[in-house]
Amino acid sequence: MISSSFTAGGVGVGLRTHDSPPVTYIKPLLTPPILDHRCNNNKKSKFRSTRRAVKAPQTQAFLLFPHPFSQSEHTAAASSSSVLPMANCSLNTTTNHLRHVESMAVLPSGAGKIPRLNAVILGEALASEEDDLVFPSDDFARQALLPSAQKYLEMYKRSVEDPAGFWSDIASQFLWKSKWGDTVCSENFDIRNGNVYVQVVFAGFSADSLAQRIMDCKPKVVLTCNAVKRGSKVIHLKDIVDAALSESAKNGISVDACLTYENRSAMMRETTKWQDGRDIWWQDVVPTYSTICEVEWVDAEDPLFLLYTSGSTGKPKGVLHTTGGYMVYTATTFKYAFDYKPSDIYWCTADCGWITGHSYVTYGPLLNGATVVIYEGAPNYPDPGRCWDIVDKFKVTIFYTAPTLVRSLMRDGDAYVTRYSRKSLRVLGSVGEPINPSAWRWFFNVVGDSKCPISDTWWQTETGGFMIAPLPGAWPQKPGSATFPFFGVQPVIVDEKGIEIEGECSGYLCVKSSWPGTFRTLYGDHERYETTYFKPFPGYYFSGDGCSRDKDGYYWLTGRVDDVINVSGHRIGTAEVESALVSHPQCAEAAVVKGQGIYAFVTLVDGIPYSEELRRNLITTVRNQIGPFAAPDRIHWAPGLPKTRSGKIMRRILRKIASRQLDELGDTSTLADPGVVDQLIALADC
Repeated sequence: MISSSFTAGGVGVGLRTHDSPPVTYIKPLLTPPILDHRCNNNKKSKFRSTRRAVKAPQTQAFLLFPHPFSQSEHTAAASSSSVLPMANCSLNTTTNHLRHVESMAVLPSGAGKIPRLNAVILGEALASEEDDLVFPSDDFARQALLPSAQKYLEMYKRSVEDPAGFWSDIASQFLWKSKWGDTVCSENFDIRNGNVYVQVVFAGFSADSLAQRIMDCKPKVVLTCNAVKRGSKVIHLKDIVDAALSESAKNGISVDACLTYENRSAMMRETTKWQDGRDIWWQDVVPTYSTICEVEWVDAEDPLFLLYTSGSTGKPKGVLHTTGGYMVYTATTFKYAFDYKPSDIYWCTADCGWITGHSYVTYGPLLNGATVVIYEGAPNYPDPGRCWDIVDKFKVTIFYTAPTLVRSLMRDGDAYVTRYSRKSLRVLGSVGEPINPSAWRWFFNVVGDSKCPISDTWWQTETGGFMIAPLPGAWPQKPGSATFPFFGVQPVIVDEKGIEIEGECSGYLCVKSSWPGTFRTLYGDHERYETTYFKPFPGYYFSGDGCSRDKDGYYWLTGRVDDVINVSGHRIGTAEVESALVSHPQCAEAAVVKGQGIYAFVTLVDGIPYSEELRRNLITTVRNQIGPFAAPDRIHWAPGLPKTRSGKIMRRILRKIASRQLDELGDTSTLADPGVVDQLIALADC
């Protein structure tokens, strides 16, 4: 069993009051015992290339901590014909799991067969459009937790050949009431072999969306705030919650209490609507209790939280993460993907209500005893220099944000960035969707002064933590590529028939075998869990994303396969077209969806007028970079794009606008600026 309240003994967390600044430190009081895999061997090494045959995917191994069944359940499961027998986690899986680093044997740098003339080194030059690679400097690599591809290769190899031993060693550095026995873990990823199993509220919702979630999970208490500020706009959260509670009550789901925090910077309690007998002020009750909280010991597989994905079509999906594996995975991915050091000051701009806020604002950083900056408000308010003002003020060293924010700040010009020093920054990060190479280079050159590696992370709400991501210092980066998989993750690219494709290729991104942070089910709907994620390609977890792997083994995410467009026999990922459009100097941002052909929403650099000539130039840019078959059939001018508060583009809304299904736009209340939808509709025929 493990502690689900690990931070109670190791971290002090403060709430913002009305007279507190809008930026808050979360500073650890004690540093939890996290294993430090820092390598002292800084010698550059050559290593051998290994090519082995592919075996059929296996399903018997997993990597997690106390067995989730009770003893009686364990015995029953082991004897059941519908569940695979327990394995000792020797991981009888594909033996060519190292193929993604085969080319690293060509050069000590791990670059593969790419001329050094087309590369730059951190801190020595700006990355240009001609540069294929960005190398870590010797100084950065020397101090990195993983100073070489060789060290990564050693750890990755063990993580897939001996996952039980690998993750057990890492998990042993945490505090456990009782540890696991001989059987560490088990799984079934193949729906053909029985039930799939792995054992080891966001503030922007509308009242209807929140009511759906309340009716699904049937909570006893709802915790909210009376109001918050988003830039200059006041959002009345309590009013939204009241309407949701009223709606859920009509459907037979009543909540015992609504605990409300008074945010006096946005709204006073005297003007807050109130229901006696149900509503309780946080400030009236919580301060009366002791600040000392005894650890509540729970099983490793006990639920930790539910996080609902979009409910735009049908019932929302309640992704369920458990305690032990999620704890170990978020802590480990945070540590290595950001090259975390105890001296670092970390800031992630994501909203706490999204998975990034859970994994990499809260759990991952605090489990490492990190100092975290928390910011309430829009990251570009009162002006686009707000982020860099905060970076300078609090000496932020690791900055993690979304490509949409990067592109938005890029659109506003370099001056808002360069007026601040940003000298404290040493690692940058990107999350949410693929970052196009042009935005990557701007982030690297302008924000990072060409000295900060970018941890361009691919992962999902369902995965719990990073799956494919650069490890700073270990290997060169390619602008726009998520690079290589994290420890224990075995990505594969398959074709329409579910056949694995080797070498340089494009297709559907899947994962074979599980990892500690994977979600266990969709709450109350395990059948949907199996149908959505495991039925499309039996034996694999299907991510829903398209992906390419280049000749050097680097992975490139191409967007959701829902938006893959077939034109004249060519399968085109929307991210590829978006990247080509944004490479035009007058295009600040683009979002491509399937409409009647390839439909592109384009936001121009400030001050650039709309014109037919520019529209033709943008189409020509795509034709030249990808080919005539990828040229957009329609370019729709967009003053802005519909984004959630975490910066993610709501593509379902764009698809509806593209197909002129304006009566089916659905819920737009989660948008940071719902008014942008009306602007797009008004420009539909321009």
